[in-house]
Amino acid sequence: MSKTKTSFFCQNCGVQSAKWIGKCPSCHEWNTYVEEIISSGKEGKSWKSNTGNGQNRANKAQLISEISFAEKSRIQTPSTELNRLLGGGIVPGSIVLLGGEPGIGKSTLMLQVALSLASLNVLYVSGEESEQQLKMRADRVSPLAKNCLILCETSTQNIFQQIADIEPDLLIVDSIQTLHTARIDSSPGSISQIRECAAELQRFAKETGTPVFLIGHITKEGALAGPKILEHMVDTVLQFESNTNHLYRILRATKNRFGSTSELGIYEMNAKGLQEVTNASEVFLTQGEQELSGTAIAATVEGARPLLIEIQALVSTAAYGTPQRSSTGFDLRRLGMLLAVLEKKCGFLLAAKDVFLNIAGGLKVDDPAIDLGVICAILSSNEDVAIPVKTCFAAEIGLTGEIRPVTRLEQRITEAEKLGFERIFISKHGKKGLDISGKSIEVVAKGKVEEVFAALF
Repeated sequence: MSKTKTSFFCQNCGVQSAKWIGKCPSCHEWNTYVEEIISSGKEGKSWKSNTGNGQNRANKAQLISEISFAEKSRIQTPSTELNRLLGGGIVPGSIVLLGGEPGIGKSTLMLQVALSLASLNVLYVSGEESEQQLKMRADRVSPLAKNCLILCETSTQNIFQQIADIEPDLLIVDSIQTLHTARIDSSPGSISQIRECAAELQRFAKETGTPVFLIGHITKEGALAGPKILEHMVDTVLQFESNTNHLYRILRATKNRFGSTSELGIYEMNAKGLQEVTNASEVFLTQGEQELSGTAIAATVEGARPLLIEIQALVSTAAYGTPQRSSTGFDLRRLGMLLAVLEKKCGFLLAAKDVFLNIAGGLKVDDPAIDLGVICAILSSNEDVAIPVKTCFAAEIGLTGEIRPVTRLEQRITEAEKLGFERIFISKHGKKGLDISGKSIEVVAKGKVEEVFAALF
């Protein structure tokens, strides 16, 4: 019987060491090394041996000009939101990691995808639920689906034996933290188990051309559980940003080798599962014609999608001497910069007042084009004067108080016009070359914050 072998792994980045180290030399974190069993003399089988091909093919170097390439068409899912996030559909041979808070809808979304692809041979592997539980959920979200294969298993060796018999066109694993391989003797969910199981699934996806979806847990800090190398190994990382207290779920691509990382998809959770939201701008706008002070509508762009969002601000006298600055969905440091510009360059006295800012709907926005909407909402609350309902904003604010132009201005104007807005404020420097002929919306171009304030109030 061979000797048990152990090693030390960093829980943050996954770097291996022969002995315990106080500070990781790779990520420079302290006290992150833990001892794990990496071998106990057991010989595990890789997925190749389970499919009847136990010999590894020796690769040879080739000139890039001599490599033959036949582009395969992407697999289209019925969800247009997911197709756009993936860059136009599921790429054959790709491996996608989906993360998010518990109960936010990761398993529901993947089960809906598996049930909706009736023309493909889809294998859904679950290590967290039984067949009866999955059947109950499937009957709720898609009662007519019959062609999805369900496997409740956590051993990668048994999973690959099933794969050899079924030969699926798409593999979904829920979740990667529940899998374990016999090649490593540590417990499921450990750094070494997650890394090795993900490596086996990666080799399977690349060598067979089968797309693989992995559902991943997250830590209490919001990062994906497991070694950081897990995110490097996969082709695409999708993560739910919202929480269970919101009706709408926001799915964002944080890494994508086959598409843009600035896209987002919006889903609504109801009794039949996750339903995609086609008109996203209406989600983030208050439904009503009543004019309220402290609110402003700004036009932003997420990836290729223009969105109109509602910015809410509250300015009040500081009750305890030290003014508070708080923001939800907007960078607090940028809020401080905009308040300094209003104080220094525009003459608005806000240093002794509390300022609270919120992006309605739970959306996090880092687009500088909403700067003008932010300061207009703050000034509206400070003066207690409402901004006209059919007015929106799309411009960046500079440190000198000037209004700067933004990109994709025509898309923002078109989205505002489509939703019935009558006036949009932009930078006068961005009006050059702008085609607004035939549009019913009034485009107001200004160069300074004071000019916008005079036009509004």
